[in-house]
Amino acid sequence: MASSSANPSRAGREVRARDFQLPPLALYIHIPWCVRKCPYCDFNSHAAGPELPEDAYVDALLADLDADLGHVHGRTLTSIFFGGGTPSLFSAKALGRLLQGVERRVPFAANIEITLEANPGTFEQAKFRDYRSLGINRLSIGVQSFREAKLKALGRIHDGHEAIRAADMARAAGFDNFNLDLMHGLPDQSIDDALFDLRTAIAQQPTHLSWYQLTMEPNTVFWSQPPQLPEDDLLWDIQEAGQALLAAEGYAQYEISAYAQHGRAARHNLNYWTFGDFLGIGAGAHAKLSDPAGRIARTWKTRLPKDYLDPAKAFQAGERVLEADELPFEFLINALRLTDGVAAELFSQRTGLPLSSLAEARRSAEQRRLLLADPTRLAASREGQLFLNDLLQIFLD
Repeated sequence: MASSSANPSRAGREVRARDFQLPPLALYIHIPWCVRKCPYCDFNSHAAGPELPEDAYVDALLADLDADLGHVHGRTLTSIFFGGGTPSLFSAKALGRLLQGVERRVPFAANIEITLEANPGTFEQAKFRDYRSLGINRLSIGVQSFREAKLKALGRIHDGHEAIRAADMARAAGFDNFNLDLMHGLPDQSIDDALFDLRTAIAQQPTHLSWYQLTMEPNTVFWSQPPQLPEDDLLWDIQEAGQALLAAEGYAQYEISAYAQHGRAARHNLNYWTFGDFLGIGAGAHAKLSDPAGRIARTWKTRLPKDYLDPAKAFQAGERVLEADELPFEFLINALRLTDGVAAELFSQRTGLPLSSLAEARRSAEQRRLLLADPTRLAASREGQLFLNDLLQIFLD
């Protein structure tokens, strides 16, 4: 795990008790059904049948939340994220009942961000206007590409025109804050193909763009039947050209694959990357939870929808309490994804460990020019961002 310099002594444990602060609290809600499973997807998603068990699943989600209320510790929810799967398959009526039930149990912050993932093939104008009236104030639309051949290769059910119409309908429904998800490094993709996707996305005026490279993940169709992907040199050229275009169009990169207009970074994701807490409800949902004494645990829920809906089975499938020597790496694997890193003092506030516990590994990373030599921040250098795994390995050795 972390280097021996990160192992807290008795004095370190005393610092932990004094410096630890309960972080902000978010909520992740997993809705596991899709119209069709994509060949690259390793998320806990399942093809939907002719009817979704909306009422039963909402009941289960609220019961799941009831079981987790002991982790709230008086906090309000700063953000909610509906992920999947394809949450936009659920009706506004079902999501409305769910949100009302959540707010009765855990108060919402006044400026709460509530994001719903949606795919272009599930867009309906009236439905999305209803979502907006529920208080859902941000959409994340899974476009992936605007090229027909690329969408077909990815197993997507929409075409490029539907993706453009989805952005138009989002605005017409009252969403002034929405993200478009795009992939690059697609089968047989050229630089021109990748830039066409980005330019088309930018023309839709999203406030946020997630632009990430297609990777082959275990337990997917692409893992067992891999397509022909661009060579590394071409991938690098695509990355550089795309980042230059995004910067020129006013989308600042604030995380490895996240770009936003000023003030529009995703608050829910920022909470993840700054080692905040999040409740996780729904089939296969994960959570990271702290208590006032500084105990930090990761939990996960029953994965298969049929088991999650079975009243004879527990919602929680497992829990792992993070040991003190794991915390430096657990914190940094998130924080160093941010292009500006985080204030150094946040390390002690989130982990309860003294900043001095990082000293040896920090000096090594700075000497290798992978970490900025700034005593007030923990931030990867430009080279460290490019070789993040090498940087993180220093805090494991």
